Order: sequence, then C-alpha cells, then structure tokens
Amino acid sequence: MSAPAHFWVHSQTDLSWISKIQVNQPAVLRRAEQIQARRMVKKEWQAAWLLKAVTFIDLTTLSGDDTSSNVQRLCYKAKYPIREDLLKALNVHDKGLTTAAVCVYPARVCDAVKALKAAGSTIPVASVATGFPAGQTHLKTRLEEIRLAVEDGATEIDVVINRTLVLTGQWEALYDEIRQFRKACGEAHLKTILATGELGSLTNVYKASMIAMMAGSDFIKTSTGKESVNATFPVAIVMLRAIRDFFWKTGNKIGFKPAGGIRSAKDSLAWLSLIKEELGDEWLTPELFRIGASTLLSDIERQIYHHVTGRYAAYHDLPMS
Repeated sequence: MSAPAHFWVHSQTDLSWISKIQVNQPAVLRRAEQIQARRMVKKEWQAAWLLKAVTFIDLTTLSGDDTSSNVQRLCYKAKYPIREDLLKALNVHDKGLTTAAVCVYPARVCDAVKALKAAGSTIPVASVATGFPAGQTHLKTRLEEIRLAVEDGATEIDVVINRTLVLTGQWEALYDEIRQFRKACGEAHLKTILATGELGSLTNVYKASMIAMMAGSDFIKTSTGKESVNATFPVAIVMLRAIRDFFWKTGNKIGFKPAGGIRSAKDSLAWLSLIKEELGDEWLTPELFRIGASTLLSDIERQIYHHVTGRYAAYHDLPMS
C-alpha cells in the first residue's frame, strides 16, 4: 500500500516545492459547511450504512488504567460488535461482521494478540508508538517502540509525528524521521498521526500530509484523540485533497483515518459521506478508511437496536458497550 521508495528518493530537491503551497482556507471552510448541512443517508439505508461503519472502526483503548482484562473485553467486542439477535433481525448474522482492528498502547499489544487468538479471530492489532501522544521523546526510543510493538505482534503501527518539525518548517527532517518509522515497521502498516490540532494552519496540514505520504505512510490520521482539537471536517478535507493529489501524481492510494471526538452514529455517517464525496466508493474499504474510536460503537449498536425494535435500549440491554 505504501509509496514506492524510488519515487521520492532525492528528497532534498523534491521538497523545495513544499514551501510554495498555500491552502485556500475560506474555500475549505465553505466546503465543510456545505457537507455538514446535508442530510446524510436516507432513513431506510441507515442500518446498512451503520453496519458498514462498524467494519471501519479501529476499536481503541488508550488509557493510563488499561489492564489485560479490559483489553480482553475490547477484543471480544471487536469480534462481536453488534448483538447476535440484532444481526439476525437484519439478516446479516452470517456475514462475520467485525471491527477493522483493535488499537492499544505498546505495553498492551501482547494482551490483545493473546485475546484475539483465544477468540479464534484474525482481527489485526494496531499499536500507537513513537512517544504517543506528544512524540517528545528521543528518536532512538521512538524507533525502538515501533520495533517492540511489531515484535509483540502488532501488524499496524499508529505513529505520531514530531510537531516541532512542522511548526519550524523542517520538511526534510520530518521526511527522514517518517522514512525511519517506515523502515522500523517492516511488514506492518504505518499509520501516521499528524495531530492536526497542533499544526497551526491548514497549509501545514496539507504539507505534513504530503510529506507523510511521500515518506511511505500507508495511512494518514488526523489526531491522537488527546489534543484539544481533534478530527474536524476542514482538516479532513485538506487531508483528503492531499490524498487525491498524491494519487494523481503517483498512482498510489493512501488511506485516511479520522480519530478523536467521533462518538455518535450520526457522526460516523457524516464521515462516510465525506469519504464517498471526496475520494469515491473505492476508498470505502477498511484497507483505505478507518475511524479511530472508543465509544462510537456503543452508539451505533444503540441506533441499530432502535432500528430493529422501534425503541431505544435501556442501559442493561446492551452490556459491555
């Protein structure tokens, strides 16, 4: 999925054009307003779209109090995201519906791998790395963290970039760091978190997106979920346009992952519509689109329960969500 290394080898000369880029902010904001004002999905299609949304979720727990038992519960939920009787009512109980991945801290990767193996599941384990969420640790430590997570069985690595390099315009250094992340990942997929709420401008978001893709990222991701501003539509539009431009230049399709603050079923439908409009149906696959979320799945399950039964679930109706 990643860009062929040879395409951008002479990065020193290739990066001169980066400083000339300017994003038209008013146009982006107008587009974001337009999309948000629209009614997203017809009532009768909603359940089908919500089930589709489940397959894009990287079901995430990134808390200081994570233990092996709550990681185990997370993995069970990833394998059985929606109650069996609800799936039967919708006639999709035999489709093997799961989330796209589970996402945990590096120290919890072993727990997740073990739990999924015990459940007989091939759902991938993603690990955050590189000094998540701030990225303010030594490069050597950040690279070692990637290698250890991969050793423990993570097949996807969600790295954070060094925001300082963006804010000070050190594009070559940023490119070189991400290249090293790519190398440390080996066979694992590289998802690069831009932490867009801390990049200062939409122009920087576009530039960082381009550098991340040029350096071999398989996905670019909006946020850690720990910043004060996370996944927003204006930022997403800029990142999606960068993905489109990169595809036109190289023929390589790079994935997109919004994360942070995506909590309601309605939100998830808005994100699916945005992808469909900006990049087309071919991007609506777990190989090219993920949603980073921890509480979103519960709301989707509640909406599906309502769709099937005509009433809203009481707290005890949907345990573990």
